[in-house]
Amino acid sequence: MGKNLYQKVWDDHVIRKLDSGQYQVFMALHLIHEVTSPQAFGMLRDKGLNVAYPNRTFATVDHIIPTDTQARPLADEMAEKMLQVLGEATAEHGIEFFAPQSGAQGIVHVVGPELGLTQPGMTICCGDSHTATHGAFGTIALGIGTSQVRDVLASQTLAMDPLKVRRIRVEGKLGQGVTAKDVILHIIRVLGVNGGVGHAYEYSGSVIEAMSMEERMTVCNMSIEGGARCGYINPDDVTIEFLRGKERVPTGAEFDAAAEKWRSYASDPDAEFDDEVLIDADDIKPTVTWGVTPGQAINIEERVPKLEDVEGLEKNLVTDALNYMKLQPDQGIKGTPIDVAFIGSCTNGRLSDFQRVAELIAGRKVSDAVRAIAVPGSEKVDREARALRLNEIFEAAGFEWRMPGCSMCLAMNPDKLVGDEICASSSNRNFIGRQGSPTGRTILMSPIMVAAAAIEGKVSDAREVFSLKGEE
Repeated sequence: MGKNLYQKVWDDHVIRKLDSGQYQVFMALHLIHEVTSPQAFGMLRDKGLNVAYPNRTFATVDHIIPTDTQARPLADEMAEKMLQVLGEATAEHGIEFFAPQSGAQGIVHVVGPELGLTQPGMTICCGDSHTATHGAFGTIALGIGTSQVRDVLASQTLAMDPLKVRRIRVEGKLGQGVTAKDVILHIIRVLGVNGGVGHAYEYSGSVIEAMSMEERMTVCNMSIEGGARCGYINPDDVTIEFLRGKERVPTGAEFDAAAEKWRSYASDPDAEFDDEVLIDADDIKPTVTWGVTPGQAINIEERVPKLEDVEGLEKNLVTDALNYMKLQPDQGIKGTPIDVAFIGSCTNGRLSDFQRVAELIAGRKVSDAVRAIAVPGSEKVDREARALRLNEIFEAAGFEWRMPGCSMCLAMNPDKLVGDEICASSSNRNFIGRQGSPTGRTILMSPIMVAAAAIEGKVSDAREVFSLKGEE
């Protein structure tokens, strides 16, 4: 009987079964940032411990870094302190730190792949919920807490239980204007925000196979929003070609040998799965959230729920979400006015995201009622975008082109909503208060849908705004 990728990677990295019943698993790559690691380094210091494998640990700063100016000291004293502590700790333990203005700083889940640190068959962990992004390369990539960051720094291992594996096949061909972001929002809508609890998701099928690596990262990024511990895609030719020539990837004969090994991790044709779900691409349309979880989503042509269509606890959840979002039952989501438009984050802050939007907004103008910002996911993305003059296209349209960082994805830096502003966002979470205001409202959507909303001043169908329906 064949094995799936999860089983193969697990077998390569499991060390032993612990007395607790869990397993000790070696982590091939540990990525850290300024939010969860300073406390972990403090715990090491208190116990007199060193970092076990500093050459397998890499640091960046992303959550707290401002995107308008990064002059030191940072205006926020706490942010400045966190940045100082990370710099001192990485220097003390010999860990490579992608500091601001180093040319490599950026969002942790953008930096790892673009440098080639993320490679198929790895176990990867990071003190960040969206570590599943790296699963796009055929890895087991896990978000962990601060105490686990400490454990990995000290031992390069995690104590964990094996996961069940659900294969999600997305078959067919996506329609024009339907993107990877719409695919994952649709999956979460169908399976629910708790649907993946205890599972790893294997994304497969003709739609997934046709995606670029950056699109695959978007899909895997939001696995956690569906309750899955991680999500992955089998390595193939697309994976190999993306990694070819990357800075931290071997070259020549060593690359060929590595590529052969990487391919071997793909699930075998006769692999077994604990569960399987089939998604028809024809059912996926541009999708947006209407509530306060990524699972509370509908396509742009639909209306928010009627209260008579839900019951029990679900009815309470729907009622609370509609009240918070200031929407009426059975209201169409299309036409909802917005105040802010945000393109960026570890979900949709890569070069191809900005390239596609730039193609569509050239010669157009953001509504006077909208504050629009575009935030590259890394210094490398920013550099490449500027070389293509994408920043000029965004600025001419009325977007602010910012410096790299997590920005308005979350409220740990100056980019925040004010009052009950409503934001069309390409990020991954629409939780209450997520974007900095306890009454601020977030509608998740793809970058091209954000662009359409920014131009129209309201939630709009990008296919109509940009005449995409007739594209070939």
